[in-house]
Amino acid sequence: MLNVDLVWFNAGGGHRAAAEALSLAIEAQGLPWRVRKVNFTEVIDPAGRFRRVMGFDPEDLYNKRLASGFTLGLSQELKLLQRAIRWSHPLLVERLAAHWRETKPDMVVSLIPNFNRALHDSLALAQPQTPFVTVLTDMADHPPVFWVEPGTGQYVVCGTAHAHAQALQAGVPSAQVHRVSGMLLRPTFHAPAPLDRARERAALGLDPARPVGLVMFGGEGSRAMKRIAAALPDVPLILLCGRNEALAQSLRAMPAVAPRVVVGFTPDVARWMQLADFFVGKPGPGAISEAVQMGLPVIVARNAWTMPQERWNTEWVRQQGVGLTLRSFSQIGVAVGQLLPRLAEFQRRVAAVENRAALEVPQRLAAILKARHAAVAQPLAEPALSCD
Repeated sequence: MLNVDLVWFNAGGGHRAAAEALSLAIEAQGLPWRVRKVNFTEVIDPAGRFRRVMGFDPEDLYNKRLASGFTLGLSQELKLLQRAIRWSHPLLVERLAAHWRETKPDMVVSLIPNFNRALHDSLALAQPQTPFVTVLTDMADHPPVFWVEPGTGQYVVCGTAHAHAQALQAGVPSAQVHRVSGMLLRPTFHAPAPLDRARERAALGLDPARPVGLVMFGGEGSRAMKRIAAALPDVPLILLCGRNEALAQSLRAMPAVAPRVVVGFTPDVARWMQLADFFVGKPGPGAISEAVQMGLPVIVARNAWTMPQERWNTEWVRQQGVGLTLRSFSQIGVAVGQLLPRLAEFQRRVAAVENRAALEVPQRLAAILKARHAAVAQPLAEPALSCD
């Protein structure tokens, strides 16, 4: 049985979710692989020394520093983080190579950005015949050296035509770039559990006949949810607050004309999306893809506070015609007023988007493994005999 390692970290929940989705997709297809989910942070800092000294994990540099933007702006903060990663490259390669020598993977699949050079170089050092694949969990790359590492043997799996074109433009050989139809999603979004939508909405106090918005800003919520709720007092809303209990309590205390359902952390986002009619949130690749997969038109914002790698996602929303993009959620009242009269039109466009990545990505990985094994097994050509 082949060992296939999926590398993830906690820089937002999307990387963990993608690793889980890919693991389940591989299992569903019955591929003869032993899937091992590898936490990048535990490999490079197994003793937790960084946390003991600094008080936070290495990926928190990405989570907290980049997400907040600090004072330099998001793009400049990202550049500083990438410089720090390049400075630590030799140490990263050393620790990762030691891990690969011990665990001997047959394929390594990265579901994280920024560290793909270190992952590639360490694997090439320790296991040179093992293919290294990066599956983008973003709709677009943010070059240079974010997802794609030119000049390496990296294989790249892209979920949009734009990311595919970016990889080719970066110089990755076309044979090493694989296009799939979207982002990796967990099975619950492809085959949600059946429910009586009208009955469950009524049980929650939501009128089955009125459009309901679902507001979500990741696992920690966002203060923007309070502004959105205040601007939409007459619109029925489901507000998913994640682990932010203080936010949930504030939202429950807010006055509103229309009914509200405020939800804390839940692993069943797909079910709540089944009960809604449109989505409001940040333009994360996972959230947009999940909403569209569940039939929800989206309203997102793009501005200076939008993560650099997520800015193109709003262009995808515009190109596909699956929702509206705002400069600020201060415009949410106007946007909802524009969306609801055209809700059926937007829903038709959403329904036309097909995401089969959960089926396609394992097939691409299998093809890469097969091609690599064939190349390794190919005997050297016999030297030509001279008749002289």
